[in-house]
Order: sequence, then structure tokens, then C-alpha cells
Amino acid sequence: MELKRKKRLGDILIDGGAITPEQLSQGLAKQKETGHKLGVTLVETGITTEEAIANALSNQLGYEIINLNDIELDEQIKHIVDEKILMKYGVLPFEIPADNPNILKVAMSDPMDLAAIDDLSIITNLTVEPYVSTPKAISMALDRYYGQNELESQLDEYTRGKEQDELDETDDMYSEDVNNSPIVQLVKTMIESAVRKRSSDIHIEPMERQVRIRYRIDGTLYEQKTYSPRILPALVARIKIIGGMDIAEKRKPQDGRITQIVDRMEYDIRVSVLPTVYGEKIVMRLTSKTALTKDKKDLGLNPEELKVFDHIISNPHGILLVTGPTGSGKSTTLYTALSELNSSEVNIITVEDPVEANIDGINQVQTNNKANLTFASALRSILRQDPDIIMIGEIRDGETAGIAVQASITGHLVVSTLHTNSAASTITRLADMGIEPYLIADSTVGIIAQRLVRRLCPTCKEEYEPDEEEKEILGLAPDDHTKIFRPKGCKFCDETGYKGRIGVYEIMEVTHDLKNVIARGGNADEIKEQALKEGMNTLRMSATRYVMEGITSVTEMKKVSFDT
Repeated sequence: MELKRKKRLGDILIDGGAITPEQLSQGLAKQKETGHKLGVTLVETGITTEEAIANALSNQLGYEIINLNDIELDEQIKHIVDEKILMKYGVLPFEIPADNPNILKVAMSDPMDLAAIDDLSIITNLTVEPYVSTPKAISMALDRYYGQNELESQLDEYTRGKEQDELDETDDMYSEDVNNSPIVQLVKTMIESAVRKRSSDIHIEPMERQVRIRYRIDGTLYEQKTYSPRILPALVARIKIIGGMDIAEKRKPQDGRITQIVDRMEYDIRVSVLPTVYGEKIVMRLTSKTALTKDKKDLGLNPEELKVFDHIISNPHGILLVTGPTGSGKSTTLYTALSELNSSEVNIITVEDPVEANIDGINQVQTNNKANLTFASALRSILRQDPDIIMIGEIRDGETAGIAVQASITGHLVVSTLHTNSAASTITRLADMGIEPYLIADSTVGIIAQRLVRRLCPTCKEEYEPDEEEKEILGLAPDDHTKIFRPKGCKFCDETGYKGRIGVYEIMEVTHDLKNVIARGGNADEIKEQALKEGMNTLRMSATRYVMEGITSVTEMKKVSFDT
């Protein structure tokens, strides 16, 4: 084993085919700038992936890869090493074999880390047997088993410090070592925990006798913890400081922005503070800088829908609208479309409120109401910038809609969002904004209505035969014995029965016949009827397909297609 450990990581990765010698040279040069470990640098620069490194280490050194999702730590293992040591080295002990109690099996992203192995051996008085895993998998497992303990210990430390401060008449929020103060660490750990649980929002809610913390995971809020109201002032103050807000102002709503790196990925956090009767309520919306720019194949479109999507965005001019309620994935679809269209031959300009993700090669404008830089005023200036493609974050009023229509008619491709329930009703919404039907027909090339449904957890979903009501909803005959799936709950999905979400789409390409229906002022039902004749799938039809394929449940289907 000693010989294996002496081999350098770069040589192992080259021998394992994870990188080339040229890429190793790039990584080593970058490592000198950052001071990070080589493996971290190679992943951060996009040269290779954590999974490729793990496979190379396993193949070249003979260590087995461990899937941490397949294990459950018993109480003895959980307490065998202090969690601070585990987090320091990024390792996870997971088993002491019954047939060899002198061995401690440990998941490591770097099985050649002698310092970690030696420290664990000394602490446990056991022989460490390394297994290979990725840094991300280890971080998520550590958070699952020890994250709550860390939050509670920091809370206890803050409470003790607060009691001492009251005696000393000082405040640890403003101590010299502010970065290590308990409340700073509490906020940092809370954000990290939310990210690792795949949360989109953190809710900090003051109540009469407690402060409630909830995370929105896959569109649903789950309570995580309740704290004493005594921590609220310091918690709010810390979030306001890092969010660039006024900590002295407690009577008015405020908005701020935080950037934090979690597991080597940068997250943009939009903060909203709202005064309530028991104190200030905070909502933090978490967005990965890379999550909004997916490959179009990852959106959840079936092959036919993908074909229509490609055809719509290939139009040289016209309006493409993505519609749906807040949190339905509209921004992701828009950014994906822009990424597809992005090339050195076209000038793409966006006007957004706020800019949610930065894309290389695209000129992005942030609205500023204080400077009178609204969607409408920005659009007028953008049209003098020789654009080929314009993205408007949201069409909110008739003025913005009118400029967008004129821009599309004069040779620009305009993509934007609108809050409507279906593709057909989007046309009537534009008419309500004062746009003439013939202009809507002339300018619109496609409308995508969408929702997000929760995916059933693949580990625990259970098969069953639907009841009569469910068969009717799915369009099945009473004597049809087709089986579908429903949620159950297990440790991998935090007992929710669901893990992740997928898009449900209603894509309406505006064809010649549809233009005729729109131009003569057809209502939403007439527009929908014509689109169905031309092969459009409604949200209900798309959601039904996911139920029949075992991707989601009837309950989720009913949520997104109740009125379609």
C-alpha cells in the first residue's frame, strides 16, 4: 500500500485516462495561482470531473469505490470520530467489519492523504481501510449525518456567548474575530445545509415563541428547525450585513444579494426582508450560477417536443414566450434557449430584473427603477445597439409588450416570459394588454407553457393499481389493470417519496392556420382547439405521460394540470 501512496495524483490521472499531460500542465499552473489541491483545481477549471478522478484512483490504486447512498451509519460509527475532524479532512468512516473489528472502513476523496489516515488511526486505534468517493458525495453524507449537530452546537455557542455578552455589555457580532463568531458560522452552515438538501429557498420566520426555519425542496416547504427568538436580531443583522442592506432600518422591506461558494460551486442568493408583527421575516432564494444553463436535453422535453423547440428558436425573428407561475422553471428554459442561440455571429442583449446567471458572450442589462431604467426604457436603448436576439426578463405591461412586438416585426428574435396558465391564454393576455390581434398573429412564433413536477424517488417508489377515480383522470378503462407508482419515503429522499423535479410542457408553435385564428380575434378555447388539431400536447397530457412512465405520481399530475 505504501508504494501506491507514493505515486503522484497527476500521474495516476494520466495513467487512468482522466486527463492528458497537457491538461496536467494547465492544472499545475493554475494550482500555483490558487494554492488549492490539484484535484480541486482540475475540477474547478473544468479539465475533469470528480467522478473521473474517483474512477482513476480506484482503477490505478485498487481501492474500491463506495456509493454512500447505499449505506446507513450505525450509532457507534457516528460517534467514533469527532465531526470536526471528519469535516476538516473531508472523510467519512462508514463501517467496522463484524469479522475484523480492528479495521475501520473510510470513504475518502483522496485515499493517499496520509495525514488523514494517520490521524484517524491514532484517534480510533484502528487500521484505516480507504474507499474512494467524490468530495461532493462525502460533503452531502456529512451534512446528512452531522449537519444538524453542527447547527445546534453553533446555536449553543451563540447562546452562551450572548449570555456572557449581557454580563460584559459587549456584542460578539462586532468582535475582532467576526468571521469565526458563532452567528456568522450559523448563517454560513445554514446556507450550506440548504444547498446540500437541494433547497431553492430558505425561510426564516419569527413567531411569538420561536423562530422557524423552513427549506423549500422540490417546490414544497419542509420545517428544519425551530430556535429561540433571542437569536433573531443577530441572525437578521448578519444576513443584512452580507446582503448589503441597512441594518438600522427595521420598519421597511429590503432586498439584498449574497454570493457564497458551497462545495466549490458559486451560489447567487437573493434576500428579501419583510417586517412582521414578531420581527423581520427573511427569505433567501438560492441559485447556482450554472444551474440555469442546462443542456436542452436535460429540460425533460420528449423527442417530438425537442424537435418543435428547435424549430421555434431557429426563427430569425418573432416572439417566443415562456409562460407559467413563479417557480415553474421559466428562467431555466429561457437561459437554455439563449445558450443554444449564443454564437459569435449574433448579438444577444438581455434586460432582466434581476440578472440571474451570467453567460459568456451575452450582453446583460439589469433594470434599475431608481434610475428609470425599466424594461420599456431599456428596450428602446437596446434597439439602437444593433441586436439580433433580445431577451426580456418579463413582459409586465402593455408598453413593454408593444415594444417587443415592434422589435420582432422589424427583424429581431425576442424571447420573454409571461404569467399565464396555458399557451392559448397567453394570446388573450397580450390582447388584454392592448396589442392588436393581427400584430400578435404576425409577431408570435411560439409559446411554451410549463410547470415542474416532483420526480418519484427511484429507491422507494412503490407500484400499485390505480383506483377508479385515478383511472378516470388518466383516461384508463375501468377494467384496465395497468400499474403506476406512488411515493413511499426512505432515507435517500428524507422520507418525502420524491427526489428532484422535471419539466412538464405545453408547446404551441404558431403555424399559418393558428395565425388565422389569432388574427380574427379567436378566444383561448378556439386557439387551443386549433393547436390540438395540429398535434400540441397539453400540460395534462404531458403530465399523464410521466405518470404512466413511473416518473411522477397522480397527486403531482393533478397539481400542475388541474385546469387544463
